Amino acid sequence: MADRKSGGFLIHTLVVAIAVWVATQVVTGVSASGPVPLLIMAVVLGLVNAIIRPILVVLTLPLTVLTLGLFYFVVNGIAFVFAAALVPGFHVAGLWAGILAGIVVAIVSWLIGLVLGTS
Repeated sequence: MADRKSGGFLIHTLVVAIAVWVATQVVTGVSASGPVPLLIMAVVLGLVNAIIRPILVVLTLPLTVLTLGLFYFVVNGIAFVFAAALVPGFHVAGLWAGILAGIVVAIVSWLIGLVLGTS
């Protein structure tokens, strides 16, 4: 069972790394200096999404409700920019680039998950 979970973690990390690479190609202002920062960014982004983003979601819930859920994109952008700040060799020019990159990563990860048949 542990091998299956670690294999799932590796696949998920690679999928997110590919999605982050796509974001560096599509979104102006997002760049990586090589494949190692992409892999590190995938792991750090997973940690930030697991630890920091839920706190941000709770703290910004009134704004998210007030904007009918649109502020959630800002929360994702903040999480992306924060994760990028922790990874040497990865750069995000600003919040708008982070928001767009977060959207691209979510869409590409979802599409790859559909193709691979993972949830």
